[in-house]
Amino acid sequence: MAAQREWLEKDYYKVLGVSKGASQEEIKRAYRKLARVNHPDANPDDPQAEQRFKDVGEAHSVLGDEDKRREYDEIRRLGAAGFGGGGGAGAGGFPGGFGGATEADLGDLLGHLFNNAGGGGGATRTGFGPAGGTRARRPTRGPDLHADVHLTFEDALAGVRTTLRITGDGPCDSCGGSGAAPGTNPRRCDACGGRGQVTVDQGPFSFAQPCQSCGGRGQQIDDPCPTCAGEGRVVKPRQLTVKIPAGVRDGAVIRASGRGGPGVAGGPPGDVLVTVHVDPHPHFGRKGDDVTLEVPITFSEAALGTKLTVPTPHDATRTIRIPAGTAHGRTFRIRGEGAPTKRGSYGDLLVSTRIQVPARLTREQRRLFEQLAETEDTSDRERELLGDDSS
Repeated sequence: MAAQREWLEKDYYKVLGVSKGASQEEIKRAYRKLARVNHPDANPDDPQAEQRFKDVGEAHSVLGDEDKRREYDEIRRLGAAGFGGGGGAGAGGFPGGFGGATEADLGDLLGHLFNNAGGGGGATRTGFGPAGGTRARRPTRGPDLHADVHLTFEDALAGVRTTLRITGDGPCDSCGGSGAAPGTNPRRCDACGGRGQVTVDQGPFSFAQPCQSCGGRGQQIDDPCPTCAGEGRVVKPRQLTVKIPAGVRDGAVIRASGRGGPGVAGGPPGDVLVTVHVDPHPHFGRKGDDVTLEVPITFSEAALGTKLTVPTPHDATRTIRIPAGTAHGRTFRIRGEGAPTKRGSYGDLLVSTRIQVPARLTREQRRLFEQLAETEDTSDRERELLGDDSS
């Protein structure tokens, strides 16, 4: 596990507005809602929207990953237990008078707790680094990048491959990410043997500190790349092709693993999180895996019954029978004509009726409706609404 010092300062549960016991599904729903609300495109006049959007994405990248969430909770638990503050053990510090550990000590401690399995010049007794010192660069996963894609209703059902343009840290094209000038390569640091740390003995304690020769990288670059100044990465726009699965819903987040920002000191790259926005359709809607459709019918069709030919979202038509006496809002189900599901099947098409009231009547229509009105019995309505028991 890679300990993150900033995790001690950031309450990701508070950022997402969920409890510490929230389920992964609750965390996912909270992220999707906040990502939509705080997206910079939806808040063009709010200069703080982009930062809030980044904070929400950062919180989800940790809490949305079960392994990272366990690591985060453990680090926060250690911090709450008093590591790095107070006096003795009774004041929340270390037993034996180590309660005055500084932030740097805490950082080194967490590093040894979570990163030193297998050696690498770590502390042999206490794990404390020198007060005020800097930590060695360890392999660290690159940052997650965020992108948005807008789809038509039809493309969301069918699934598509789309190309996105994203901007973020990426490997330097000139040096291939090595940080060394083209035609040269980094060499192993002689001072630390490529470990990035050296062990220092002070009295009864042994501790590790970053190698001063290589700055904790474990490598030395004699001729830095002029494009990236030896960092191995640059901020640049690039294109990313993403496969959107069939049946994707509005607000879903597609993870492109390993396509995010490059890692540090040989760490793995982050991911790209693509939020899907589905444009509304003039006729169809979504209800889970089912597709909804509302069709208008006339008074006579509702009273006498009829057959209707309706479109499906798959460029086909189906005929349904409307029985006599159909009420407004009645729903008819057409099996297998909905959205694709993760199980490889399809949802249903739900067709609801809407009795259409004519805005204007011809003379003949008015005459016929008046004749119908003379034969209609409204006594049931009057008894129900007015309590008329005179009949």
